Amino acid sequence: MSNTTTTYFPDLEDVKQAASNLAGVAALTPLLPSMSYSKKMGANIMFKREDLQQVRSYKIRGAYNKISTLTTAQRKNGIVCASAGNHAQGVAFACAKLKIKGTIFMPAPTPKQKIEQVKMFGEEYVKIVLVGDTFDDSYKSAKAECDLLGKTFVHPFDDEKIIEGQATVGLEIIEQFKEAIDYVFVPVGGGGLASGLSAVFHLLSPKTKIIGVEPEGAPSMSTSIFNKENTTLKQIEKFVDGAAVQRVGDRTFAICKEYLTEMVTVPEGKVCQTILDLYNKDAIVVEPAGALTISVLDEYAGVIKGKNVVCVVSGSNNDITRTAEIKERALLYRGLKHYFIIRFPQRAGALREFLNEVLGPEDDITFFEYKKKTSREDGPAVVGIEIKNKVDLQPLINRMKTRNFFGEYLNDKPDLFEFLI
Repeated sequence: MSNTTTTYFPDLEDVKQAASNLAGVAALTPLLPSMSYSKKMGANIMFKREDLQQVRSYKIRGAYNKISTLTTAQRKNGIVCASAGNHAQGVAFACAKLKIKGTIFMPAPTPKQKIEQVKMFGEEYVKIVLVGDTFDDSYKSAKAECDLLGKTFVHPFDDEKIIEGQATVGLEIIEQFKEAIDYVFVPVGGGGLASGLSAVFHLLSPKTKIIGVEPEGAPSMSTSIFNKENTTLKQIEKFVDGAAVQRVGDRTFAICKEYLTEMVTVPEGKVCQTILDLYNKDAIVVEPAGALTISVLDEYAGVIKGKNVVCVVSGSNNDITRTAEIKERALLYRGLKHYFIIRFPQRAGALREFLNEVLGPEDDITFFEYKKKTSREDGPAVVGIEIKNKVDLQPLINRMKTRNFFGEYLNDKPDLFEFLI
């Protein structure tokens, strides 16, 4: 099928062909009920567990479908891709499986765990190039190499064969659950999964409402749909690295604006809390992008009650070294972690007074950095305090001010705060 970027919509036969191409390669991932979230929401909540793919994300579907359809000449010349991680793993797996040489450009801040996974799946068939700070930086470098060497570029989302491969997720959901599905929540980064899945549901289950979910710090699809044109964001928050792009695909935008019921964003801190909840309560390990759809459920609690609801859990490539940051962001989101500049009088007993008279009985100091300056009456310290309940914050600040310890509250000063987390 050859269509322009403005008129292309996935055809059901092409999606079925993609499913045939993926047979024996991509796993038929389970659609599992979540007892904890079903009870919490009063709905039938099911998780489409794409985190259980061999490469631990749905990206294998689009990558393998695309690469398997290349001509003999294209395969011989090799491929290039750009990715923040999961697409890279899918491409690496496909390259090794099909014995095609590939060069994979990844942003320099990509978690080490994802880089090691790409090396493992690609074996001797892939070369990794770390460049730039974002996917968009890597994308420019990858395209430059394609132009220079005439190689085939395997786009992570804005490609017909990629979209058709990701669309097989939707096909499987419909085949696995024979009853009517009322809602599907799907994560959105560049839009490949959301566009493919929503197109399949439009054809086979048009009454199902498809809700796209983005991180609050990278609302590229939400912004584009609101503006009624594909819009490049000037800046993005890169924490949800699997779903943080400055610009969605032209093809994916055209499909999503037609077929998505609505777009919603979720704060990164809330995503972090969901990651911790899933691990602690359900023994499920997800990456930030994989937690997006579950993070938004409580916002729809009223409308999904008693309904059949599917959340696509897109991936589980989480770097264990990020655990401390995930916990920190979750506490900040819940209003339980606070940073201050505290001005300690430079006299004996000042710290003891702060501990005994200012801190509450359940308050805990988790960060403390102090430098004594002998020529001044007081010395500033940066102090991080974890409180038990959000309502404890104002009484804590009042006690600081009453005893002349309060200097400045840092949580609402992003230019300073970014150095602490």
